[in-house]
Amino acid sequence: MVALLPRLRRFAHALARSPADADDLCQMTIERALKARTQWQPGTRLDSWMYRIMRNLWIDETRARSRRDQSFAPEEVGANVGDDGAERAALQLEMTDLDRAMNRLSAEQREAVALVLVEGLAYKEAAELLEVPMGTLTSRLSRGREALIAMLGDAA
Repeated sequence: MVALLPRLRRFAHALARSPADADDLCQMTIERALKARTQWQPGTRLDSWMYRIMRNLWIDETRARSRRDQSFAPEEVGANVGDDGAERAALQLEMTDLDRAMNRLSAEQREAVALVLVEGLAYKEAAELLEVPMGTLTSRLSRGREALIAMLGDAA
């Protein structure tokens, strides 16, 4: 394996086209080969096996970089983005109050409110899902809404 290092480095440079990336690729290849040394078949070409490892690592690295480039915007794009946190903190407090109020509703009211008001289901869909008549759903929803308004009115 040591005798192959110059050839592996040349191949890594051909793949990566960057000295730093080539050195990293060469190191990863050696590591992978040492960990998987039991998979090499004696009597077969060690250099071909190592080149295959290196090429597969490079393909994986290229794909990962491509995904990273698609996922992350350049630093300059985010330089002027953000807020002072006050609006986010106020919204978080409101959501906490709403969560508490929702948890204080009866299970039936909570289900009706969650399905219709939060998830946006039609009354008919929600009634079918809960296996209750439309009037029962409407009643639960109405009482749940009134209870939330009362609780959140007290919180404000």
